[in-house]
Amino acid sequence: MSTEGRSAEPASATNALESAGFVRLITRADGDALAASGLLASALDDSETPFQVTVAPTVAARSKRVHTPANEDDVTVVVGTADVVADADDVIQLATPDRPATLEAVDLVRDLDVTPDPVIALAGIVASGGDPGAGESEWLETAAREQGLLEQRPGVAIPTADPVDGLAHSTRLHAPWSGDRDATREALADVVDGDLADFDADDHRAIASLVALDVVGADRVTDAAAKTIGRALQPYVTPDGPFETLGGFADVLEATASVAPGTGVALAMGHAVRERALEGWREYGRRTHVALRDGSTGRYDGLFVVGIDDGPVEAVARVGAAYRSPEPAVLAVGDGEAAIATREAGSLGATVEAVARELTEQAPEADVGYDGGQRRGYLQFDPDVGETMIIAAVRELL
Repeated sequence: MSTEGRSAEPASATNALESAGFVRLITRADGDALAASGLLASALDDSETPFQVTVAPTVAARSKRVHTPANEDDVTVVVGTADVVADADDVIQLATPDRPATLEAVDLVRDLDVTPDPVIALAGIVASGGDPGAGESEWLETAAREQGLLEQRPGVAIPTADPVDGLAHSTRLHAPWSGDRDATREALADVVDGDLADFDADDHRAIASLVALDVVGADRVTDAAAKTIGRALQPYVTPDGPFETLGGFADVLEATASVAPGTGVALAMGHAVRERALEGWREYGRRTHVALRDGSTGRYDGLFVVGIDDGPVEAVARVGAAYRSPEPAVLAVGDGEAAIATREAGSLGATVEAVARELTEQAPEADVGYDGGQRRGYLQFDPDVGETMIIAAVRELL
């Protein structure tokens, strides 16, 4: 049975890490978890504690790593749900379902007397679906502002200074031109004309207005789109960060978690992998928008289904729920994998686990893997499993 919602006691976790000879970090594959792992890895690096980071996309994959024999002084930190032996002294789990893993990691890092990078921490919180500076993250935003690492301006939250590049590949929005650089350039022709170095607040404001109008005026757009695009406007700029804005940083973390996890871990540790990360992010964004635009669709009571031939299913489900779905939940089904995303707050961990069990009962040979988090669920299965079976299981249990 997987465990969700149990985190290590602060004192015991701190003592375990301080005395560890080697630390294994095993993390789920999303931007929030990458940021959490990066903060912890950086703290271990500061203390010269050897470590290894592994990104594992399913509960079963993480559990297998946890139960791999280790040396006596090894400690394992799991970011996400996994099958963990209760009260195991050598395993620390960060898996509270209603709190970003990044905040769990921030607490642990501070207990180790290390100051977490506030920009990376805030990017992880944004990737989790949270708002920077809200609730527990208020002090992080304040610290970043006081250090000159964060400031707010008009515009759209993208990772690049070039608005054409940033908007074409962003998965924080979905417009008629998304995923197509030439179409994006044409759409921005009236407002992007000149040297980017000369851009001022009025230019950024004009771009934001155009983007918002194109998003909410698109065919098949839903009422939720206006609220979602609003969260991508008035971005926090990160003058000394690897990317132009905090929201853009979060978008790249999400992308690399899916397509280039090793690069994503290095990025979350503050290493200079910007160009490699952007390459993965561009391809991730392009495939997401093409798949969402070209995929087959079906509508059920409470569920919108997108069938795709190619593309990152989790991003398709997330962007679809935010901009295209007339229902509160989206199921994106690809070849051997599927994802669920919802607009409602709350963990999908229990739901996606129940779906996985249902599929396993119906098709024991399907080799179903799963993972769940805030507003997201992920499934892996044998490609021979029919889409109809998956839809039926999700409809019954969602």
